[in-house]
Amino acid sequence: MSRVPALIRDARRAAGLTQVTLARRLGTSQSAIARLERSGSNPTVGTVERVLGAAGRRLELSTAPPPSSIDETLVAGMLRMTPEERLQSFEGSYRSARAMALAGARARGELA
Repeated sequence: MSRVPALIRDARRAAGLTQVTLARRLGTSQSAIARLERSGSNPTVGTVERVLGAAGRRLELSTAPPPSSIDETLVAGMLRMTPEERLQSFEGSYRSARAMALAGARARGELA
């Protein structure tokens, strides 16, 4: 809901309204509108709906699943591989990770 103040301000401006005019339409004060447009304001959904309605807009809410936290193209690529190819890929990754760990140990002076 951190975008709500900007949403309210943008709707008011798009309607060509001042804070005073919008406040009159809502039966409130200009300072109340300023508070709604201020970063950190946390109006209820009902308040946002009323304010947007007074600015000639309507509030639409929707949901969507969050973006995946993994690269699904990599998973799909691995699933296209045969079990033997997956094992070879894993072994190659292990060798690379092991070499990197050894290089780090050498750089820290842990190995001669």
